[in-house]
Formats: sequence, structure tokens, C-alpha cells
Amino acid sequence: MGYKHFGYFCSMKGLQRFFDFYLDASVHVAFAVLSLVLVTYLTFNIPTDHHLYWFLFFSSVACYNFIKYGVEAEKYVKVANTYHRSIQFLSLFCLAIAAYHVWFLNFETYIGITVLLVLTGIYALPVLPVSKNLRSWGGIKIFVVAMVWSAATVILPILSSDIPFSWDVRVETFQRFLFVLVLMVPFEIRDLVYDAPELKTFPQRYGVTNTKIFGAFTTLVFFFITFLKDDITMTELIAKGLISLFLGVLMFVTKRNQRKYFASFWVESIPLWYWTLMLGLSQGGQGLF
Repeated sequence: MGYKHFGYFCSMKGLQRFFDFYLDASVHVAFAVLSLVLVTYLTFNIPTDHHLYWFLFFSSVACYNFIKYGVEAEKYVKVANTYHRSIQFLSLFCLAIAAYHVWFLNFETYIGITVLLVLTGIYALPVLPVSKNLRSWGGIKIFVVAMVWSAATVILPILSSDIPFSWDVRVETFQRFLFVLVLMVPFEIRDLVYDAPELKTFPQRYGVTNTKIFGAFTTLVFFFITFLKDDITMTELIAKGLISLFLGVLMFVTKRNQRKYFASFWVESIPLWYWTLMLGLSQGGQGLF
């Protein structure tokens, strides 16, 4: 192998390691959370609260890494692996930044964050009987995740903006809940090979095909309840129509044996595309009803 080829190989290997760290350290999922928060600001045409969305971004990194790597407190403190130690350091750094931004939020937002922290704790920590947590209850796990995401990306921005919790906000919260449910389907199918039978996840109970049908039906509901809103913009309607088509295709192409980055990168990129669509169409959005 020549020097140039060796240098190219090393650079590609370095990029591969950086990309894997980006995914493993939950930075990508934090960008997904941030994107959905920005979708909420665009949907309701409210001023962005920079302190809130930076708090949600950095706290998402810390919380997701804690759930993935630090459910056991001793394991999280005593990290022997250098790679995981780097993730731990990044998590603590992000937690410090999140703690700075949280001081600038209003009281109502504090209450919402507290509720979400309690729910996240019940989800991750063995505080339930027989040392179980909500995460170990496969049948309801995806609903808990969808509930937390919808509350964090819709309700918290509304609380921080001091606007009324209107009918349209309720509809949007439910839509966000359905949106995250659909995004969870490829992960549930991917994890079939790892999940213990007693978890009784959706694919374990109803099979891969029925789980995908559930995702496709949920996608239809996600789009059509847009018309229940009192105020609909062309931007919102087109963006949700396009993202619904994309979710429908996702249900079709999702397989049990997935490529390495299918769920962890491509599926988790859909919120970023959702925000990109909303942003690109926002200047043409006018009230329809």
C-alpha cells in the first residue's frame, strides 16, 4: 500500500471513528430533539427561546448517555473503557451547559422539566417493584418514549413562550406523539435479535409485518388529524404531507436485518428533514382556515 493510499485509509478510518462516536454519544439524537423543538416554533410562529432549545439539546446528550451507559450508578462512575470514558466526559460537559441554560427559563417550564425528569428516572432506573423500570416493559416502552419526546418538543416550548395551551397545541402534541411512535418502529424491529422474549415488544407480540402495518396506519392518523386544527398553514400541511409520505416509505423498507446505520442515523435524521421542510416552506405559509 502506497503512502497516499495509507494516508487516505487512515483519514477514512478516523472519520469512521468520529462518526461512530457522534452516534454512540447521542449527539445525533440530540439534534433530532432540537429539530422537533424548532418545528414547534415554526408551527406556532412563536419567538424561539434559545435557552430552552440549548438546554434540551445538551440535556438530551447527557440523559440519553446515562440511559444507555449509566443505568447502574457504579458503572457510570467507574468507567474503565477509554471510549466510554470519552462519552462520560462529553455527557458531564453537556450537563454543565444544560445547567447554565436552565436558570434562564420560567417557572412553568421548570415544572414541565421536573415532570419529565421524574418520568425519565422511572423509565431508566430500577425504582419499580422487582427492580424493574419502564424501559424493561417492552409493551409500553415506545409509548413512554413518545410521551417524553412530545412533551419535551411541544409542551416545553409552549410553556416557555407563555402562550395559551390551546386546542391546536393539544392536536400538535398528539401528532408529535404519533410521529415518534412511527420512528420507534424500525428500532423495535432492529432490536428483535437482542430483546429478551419476556419483554413482549410490539414485534415480538404481533410480528414484524403487523408492526409495520401499525406504523403505516399511525402515519395516516398523524397526517389527517392536522385538519382538526383551528388554524392550518400551507407550510404545515405540505411539510406534514411530505413527511408522512416519507414515513410510509420507511415502513415499507424497514427490515428485520438492517444495515448498521439504518436506524441509528437515517431514521433519527427524519426530524432534521422535518425541520428542513418546515424552514424551507415557512415563507410561503399562509392561513388556510
